[in-house]
Amino acid sequence: ILFLMSDQHRGDCIGAAGADYVITPNLDQLAKEGILFTGAYSSVPSCLPARTSILTGMSPWKSGQIGYTEIPNYPNEGPAIFSANGYRTHAVGKNHFYPMQNKHGYQTVELEEGWYTTFKNHEKCDYTQWFEKTAPGKDINATGLNYNDLRGGRYFPFEDSLHPTYWTAERAVNFLQSYNGDAPWMLKVSFQRPHPPFDPPKRWLDTYNKSAIPLPAIGPWAEAKYGNAKGSLEKLNNASSGAFEEEEIETSRQSYYAALSFVDEQLGRVIAALKERGELGNTLILYTSDHGDMMGDHYMWRKCRAYEGSVRIPMIIRWPENLDLKIKRGQTRKELVELRDVLPTFLDVAGISKPSVMDGISMLDILRGKKWRSILDLEHAQIYEPDNAWVALMDKKYKYIYFTLTGKEQLFDLVKDPNEINDLATSGKPPTKLLFMWRDKMIKHLSERGEDWVKDN
Repeated sequence: ILFLMSDQHRGDCIGAAGADYVITPNLDQLAKEGILFTGAYSSVPSCLPARTSILTGMSPWKSGQIGYTEIPNYPNEGPAIFSANGYRTHAVGKNHFYPMQNKHGYQTVELEEGWYTTFKNHEKCDYTQWFEKTAPGKDINATGLNYNDLRGGRYFPFEDSLHPTYWTAERAVNFLQSYNGDAPWMLKVSFQRPHPPFDPPKRWLDTYNKSAIPLPAIGPWAEAKYGNAKGSLEKLNNASSGAFEEEEIETSRQSYYAALSFVDEQLGRVIAALKERGELGNTLILYTSDHGDMMGDHYMWRKCRAYEGSVRIPMIIRWPENLDLKIKRGQTRKELVELRDVLPTFLDVAGISKPSVMDGISMLDILRGKKWRSILDLEHAQIYEPDNAWVALMDKKYKYIYFTLTGKEQLFDLVKDPNEINDLATSGKPPTKLLFMWRDKMIKHLSERGEDWVKDN
């Protein structure tokens, strides 16, 4: 099992998904040889709760992770299950566990938790120790960018081989070239980018033409709320919202795409090593991300929002030939899949029983033609702004958002309005019956939580 993931990769930023402005040839090829799910989501779109969903296969309410809080230890964790079932388990790159060396069941780890480098006297990850030994005298933070820095136009000032994205791929390649045990293996390769800082190699930055980069989508509802919040990314470099200059937005997006293309390039090295190993035919490959990034859509940045730029993620599965699935490769599917489905998919392909506590479903069931969920739940505890606490429900057509601290609601028709420009709930003629239907669905969804969430039905 080759588990590939990046951090903060928007679901619409893949060439195979129609984004001709993003260069992702290796992900495109992976999609051509497998399945690309365009209805893939992160139910709690921030790093820690999203990674909890991957780790446990549980829904947010069951895991207890509905906001940005540290990941506790759980009785049933994917890496521990695979280790206990005879797999050689190894993780490379970003785990985001606390404390840093808590392996959560992986037998071995090689960590790139580079954001720790901005904290003096903090424990150093494997990459930081390697960088200091390999490049003495060089400043690991030479770009001057912090680890939530949205500014573009900067680039990594050293050779590619010193970059954390390259290092993560290098350690994965080393594992694939050196492991000679009899046990089947599970390798997680987790890149920190394209999460800020946007520090791609200059060659990738120069590859992108800013004039070809699409500008953010702005709905009138967002214009009313944020349109007057004029500012500069140079001064507010880790802002969660703001109306910034068009040139700054273009440059930020250019750097984000360049960072993503560098990740894609390094993914290609890992997949090439798998081919050289001769195990492409009997390996499940899954690529995803923990959440997206608003990147200026509706004047918002970063994650933790209910909108598509934040919650929609890439999800690609390439299954092994010996699985003998009677389905055409290269398809795009619209089923609503979520990070809680990743672990059950791994368990399924390995023939390991899924613990009953897990809410996720094996995505292989979709490929087998089995019935799939029709509604998906999303949420996030309060963060960034006093009113930004929400729960949402969606199907393949509509997304209903309820803001838990204010009672406000939004409704979007994602088929007619995939960029969420028009909020039907606040339109001149709100669809009353439709809103009542979704409120009723929300009441039923939240009722198990008790009177803090639902009173008198």
